[in-house]
This record gives sequence, structure tokens and C-alpha cells, in this order.
Amino acid sequence: MSRVVRWYLALVLCGAALAVTGCAARIERDPVPAALVPDATIPGLAHARFWGDEAPADILAFVQTHMPGARRMAVAASLQKGRPLVEYLALSGGAGDGAFGAGLLAGWSQRGNRPKFEVVTGVSAGALIAPFAFLGPAYDRQLREIWTKYDTEDLATPQVLAGLLGAEAFADSSPLKRLIAKYVDRKLLDKIADEYRSGRVLLVGTTNLDAQRPVIWNMGEIAASRHAYALELFQQVLLASASIPGAFPPVHIKVRAGDRILEEMHVDGGPTRQVFLAPSHLSLRTFDKLYPKPPMRRIYVVKNGKLNPEYEAVQANTLAISARSLFTVTKSQSIGDINRIYATAQRDGAEFRLASVPASFSVASTQPFDPNYMKQLFAVGYELGRTGEPWASTPPEASAPVAVR
Repeated sequence: MSRVVRWYLALVLCGAALAVTGCAARIERDPVPAALVPDATIPGLAHARFWGDEAPADILAFVQTHMPGARRMAVAASLQKGRPLVEYLALSGGAGDGAFGAGLLAGWSQRGNRPKFEVVTGVSAGALIAPFAFLGPAYDRQLREIWTKYDTEDLATPQVLAGLLGAEAFADSSPLKRLIAKYVDRKLLDKIADEYRSGRVLLVGTTNLDAQRPVIWNMGEIAASRHAYALELFQQVLLASASIPGAFPPVHIKVRAGDRILEEMHVDGGPTRQVFLAPSHLSLRTFDKLYPKPPMRRIYVVKNGKLNPEYEAVQANTLAISARSLFTVTKSQSIGDINRIYATAQRDGAEFRLASVPASFSVASTQPFDPNYMKQLFAVGYELGRTGEPWASTPPEASAPVAVR
């Protein structure tokens, strides 16, 4: 069983038991009222995000107005068989298994044919990979450091007693916040902003816990802003996307709703989307008008974890059963989200390519973020990326996967 899931469940179940007895303290907050949720915006950054399950009514007009670089990207797109080629990268959650995606990208760089993706998306662990994946092979060193150098103590400080007495979580994520700030500074944002102005897009998913809806953040828009809050917001979004509810505290993001400054509670994007490309009802062909000819599209999905069933004889106790069930739900949700992206690819005539941790990988993790485990998983991803052999053309529940080289 995943030690991340077991650790998380142990904390959450303890808190739930105490809350039921009425012992938990109440934390006061100033949330956005339900009637104002649709109108809440980030002060000074009105177009920084949108709902992950809903697209603007006229998304093409929105892109042309608020993302003028999209036209430049479309004109400059590389050609394949005389048509523009647009390539997407979607990075899933996975906690310590994010080392797989980081290694795969680094190995792909070594192979020499890693695309310059027009769109990069990330959730949770994938969100912590996404900015560096977006900026390309020059940032592989940072990916290797982040995903092989640090352990659980470098990311979180246990505060179980505080959690039991009513705090927002059973661990303090200040170490992770500091780690994000170490690697994500104004210089990095300036580079992301340059790419955004050329038309490339970097998106990160969080969950608005009050609204119970996915939120997609346009990180290039935030990076390109000279607003005093831009760097802090960029870092907050990455932290929120990686904040497992109950284990890590939610991130409270200030918004303007009506004539008041209120707050939204954002947590890990995983509860609503384990991996995403765009709202499922949005056709990628909507953007064809930006290009001189209708483009070819290729979608790469990296699942930071295994997709195959993993047998384990579950112990007959509450913690083991609950942890195993949560682990199974999360895996099933991942498969569902990947199937959603595959359906989009099929509908819109895009190539689909999927990579996940091989079923043969059998190293055990001794903690939620185990450097030895992550180093070995990084190496597996690196080798697959270097040899160009990780890709399947269908998800597990479609027809039998076909390896793509």
C-alpha cells in the first residue's frame, strides 16, 4: 500500500474522530458567499484563472483579446506534412512519484527530440514539475534536484497535536513553501512571461474547496504581470496545487467579490482533476482559426504513478481498509481523467500518447517523500525518456495499448 496514502489516512482519521466528539477548535475565516463565487476575481489579475469544468462562452475571442501571443505562436508553429504541429504536455499528480515525470523529461532531453510544448498543464506533483518542463531542457538540473534531493522533513513539519486540536492540517507546509520560493523567483517568472508572450501556455490546476470545483490558473498571465502580488500568487498556486487536504493546510487566496476583499480556500487539484488538458466540452479545433492551416495535434500525458492494478492482501483493520480504498479511488480517478483526455483526442483528431510508471518497478518507499525511492524512480523515467519507449497510444481501458516510438 502507498505509504503516502497510509500516512495521510492515519492523520485524517484521527482528526475526524476528534472532530466528531466536538473537541476540535473552530477556525474563523471570511469566505466568498455562494452568490458571489462566480464573480470573484484576483485583484489586479482579473484573467489569471478560469473554472476547470467550464470555458468562457466565446473562448476564441477571449484568447484573441487576452492572450495576443497566441496568434504569434500559431504562425511560428513547426510544420509536419505541411501543417502546423501543436504539442501538449499534461502532468498528473502523484506525490513522490513525480520523480518519474521529472526523470522522463530529463531523459527525453538527452535523447534530443523533446518537443517545445505549446501547452503544459500540471496538477499537484505535476504542478511542481510544470514550470520547469515549460521552460525546457535548460531546467532539467532543477528538476533532478527537486525530485531526488529532498525528503519528507524538507517538505513538511508534523503538527499532529495542533491538527487534533483543530488546526487546518496535521502537517505544516512552510518547508515546502520555502522550497518553492527557492526555485521559483522573479527571474524564473520573467522567463515564463517571455514564453507566454510568444503564445505558449502554462496551466496549473487547484481545487476551490468551498465551490467544490476545479480551477485552472493561467500561470503565464500571472508571470507576465508586474503586479506586486504576482510572484506571491504564482508561488501560492503551486503550493495549493500540491496541498493534500488534511495533511497539508489549504492556501487562502485573497479575491475581490463585490466591493469586498474575501478569501477562497484552495487545495490540491487532485480531488477534482488528477490530470487535465482543458474542459472536456471544449473542442481543441475551436482554435484552428488562429493557424494558417488546421493544425495537427499531439497530446502527451504523463501519469506520475502506476495505472495497472496492484494486488495487496489488505489487513482487516480500519486504517488499512480506508487507506487501500482511498488509494484505489485515486487510481480510478486518474484513469477516468486520462480517458477524458483520450476522448478529447479522439473527437478532435489529435494523436494521444501516454506514459506511466512501469508495472515492473518494485522499489518500496519508506516515507511519503523517500529520496532513495525517488532517485530510483527518476532513473527509471530517465531511461524510458532517453530510449523513447514509454509511450502507449491508448489508455488502459481502451483497446490494447500499442507502443509508440
